[in-house]
Amino acid sequence: MDNPSFSFFRAPVLNTRPAATWALRDAYGYVTGPAAAERTAHLRALTDEKAQAAFKRSRFDFCTFSGLFATRGESGLILHSGLLCLDFDHLQAVEDTFQALLQDPAFETLLLFRSPRGHGLKWVIPIDLAEDTHLNWFRAVDAYIRQTYRIPIDSSGKDVARACFLPHDPKAYIAPELR
Repeated sequence: MDNPSFSFFRAPVLNTRPAATWALRDAYGYVTGPAAAERTAHLRALTDEKAQAAFKRSRFDFCTFSGLFATRGESGLILHSGLLCLDFDHLQAVEDTFQALLQDPAFETLLLFRSPRGHGLKWVIPIDLAEDTHLNWFRAVDAYIRQTYRIPIDSSGKDVARACFLPHDPKAYIAPELR
């Protein structure tokens, strides 16, 4: 598989102008490197959910895994990346789910990392837009995950321009061919 490109944005989340064009290896390097280590530790030390949400929105850099954008928003889409980022929140067994997704027989894991708060996962998989739309892929994968693993996916992933915050996760996974 090629290493698809998507947009990277600097905080805050209200920023709609991309700072760079990235590939999955760039996101992996950011997540496993020191760039977000202090922010992630600070976020996880906060106990109030509203304070966590405000801190994340104002301080975390993010990307739009599903595409390259002139400006963030569906109308600013330049090119779909062929990637779908699925967000799992409030998991009971983060590490068990991490391992299950890595070994999933239906979808190839390209990138997988723990969420900023540490209670969820971000799972990036390839999709074939020649077969169906971004939205229909999201719906199909959502149904598959609910049936197979009995866990919900955050419905925000149906939005092609959805921001994915980038935390520090030194144990993130990237497909070996993409390194």
